[in-house]
Amino acid sequence: MDGLTEKQIESKEIFNGKIVHLFLDKVILPDGRSATREVVKHPGAVAIIAADEEGKLLLVRQFRYPMSKIIYEIPAGKLEPDEDPDIAARRELEEETGHQCKKMKKVSTFYSSPGFSDELMHVYFTDSLIPGRQHLDEDEFLEVYAVTLEEAARMVEDHQIADAKTVYAVQYMQLRALQK
Repeated sequence: MDGLTEKQIESKEIFNGKIVHLFLDKVILPDGRSATREVVKHPGAVAIIAADEEGKLLLVRQFRYPMSKIIYEIPAGKLEPDEDPDIAARRELEEETGHQCKKMKKVSTFYSSPGFSDELMHVYFTDSLIPGRQHLDEDEFLEVYAVTLEEAARMVEDHQIADAKTVYAVQYMQLRALQK
C-alpha cells in the first residue's frame, strides 16, 4: 500500500435521485483502522465560458435552491448517461443562452468537490457565438446577461459570482486578456 490509499470494504446506497446517488461507504485507512465515507456519485457536468463579439462574458442569473438565493453563473449542466462532454457543452450553451457556436475548445477538467463527490466538470471556451433561441428545461428559469470582464471581476469581489466554475471562468478570461 502507498500510505495514502483507502480501501472500500462496504458500500450502502442511501439515496438514488435524478441528479445524484448518495452512498455510505466503510473503508480501511492506510494505518489499518476503519472509517466511514459519505460519497455523492454524479454523472459529471459541463460549463461553458462564452464570450460574445464584444468580448463580454455570458452569464445566467438563476435561483439556486441549496443556497436559497439568486446567483450569476456561466452556462452549465449535467451530462446525460454516456453523453460526450463536447456534445453536452454545445447543448447546454444553446439550451441556457440561446446561442450556438462555430467552434468550441476544452480548457479544463476538474473535480468540483473531491471531499465528498466524484463530479467531474468539463470546462469549454467559445468566442464564436451564433444567436438563436433558448430551450430551457421545463423546471428551469433563468435570465442571460453579458458582462464586461471588469464587471465580472467586480461581481466576484462583491460575491455576486460565488461558485467555483464561474470564478474560474473570470480568471480564465483575465489570463486571456493579459496574453493579448
